[in-house]
Amino acid sequence: MILASAGGKDISLGQPLVEGAVVRGTVIRQAKDKKILVFKYKPKKRVRKLVGHRQNFAEVRIDKIELP
Repeated sequence: MILASAGGKDISLGQPLVEGAVVRGTVIRQAKDKKILVFKYKPKKRVRKLVGHRQNFAEVRIDKIELP
């Protein structure tokens, strides 16, 4: 449930979204995060596997939230 107010006068309640609300933002950068190493190991089987993974992400700055 979301509770939104424009200056404390009108209160909008939405579940899961507030109808007519608009969020404006700017993408600051898109990149990959630090590498996470995943080590899989099965004892007594001579199985060892090392896998690296880098997750994509985007940094977003919220400029304005417009309520109806």
